Amino acid sequence: MPIEANLEELRFPIGQFSYCGPCDEDQRMMYISDIESAPEDLAQAVRGLSDEQLDTPYREGGWTLRQVVHHLADSHANSYVRFRLALTEDHPTIRPYCEDRWGELEDARFAPVEISLTLLSALHQRWVILLRSLESGDYAKAYFHPESKRDVSLDEALAMYAWHGKHHISHITSLRDRNGW
Repeated sequence: MPIEANLEELRFPIGQFSYCGPCDEDQRMMYISDIESAPEDLAQAVRGLSDEQLDTPYREGGWTLRQVVHHLADSHANSYVRFRLALTEDHPTIRPYCEDRWGELEDARFAPVEISLTLLSALHQRWVILLRSLESGDYAKAYFHPESKRDVSLDEALAMYAWHGKHHISHITSLRDRNGW
């Protein structure tokens, strides 16, 4: 396999995110289910790993498994706030953050993963309650993302974060499979 193809597979083990337009109710329920199960799926993915294994990058130049766990908590906390902003404000502009720099902070590099697993579990419980309370039309609400200079509907954000959890969990499980852990 060419090195470029292998790197692409390591970076995007479940493929890159793509959004095909507004979701129907069945798709939304599937995405909400994915978000609901992500904390337990992540906990299962890292269960039994040693500190040495958690401090192994999932690919050359990539984050360690520990950083991936903490990134999921950081990223999904930001997404949850963005959902709440879009639901309570008229077309808010969200504040981007430097996720690569967040991943280099001491807590992301060294804190026990159990802290972010607990945070993610509680966060997703709240998020799922919110998501299940929304009317179909609420998913058309959007926030403006200044980096991409475009509106992101809650439908698209829902699909993206359902993918995002699976994407990073797959980084962990793929490395475990490759290394026989």
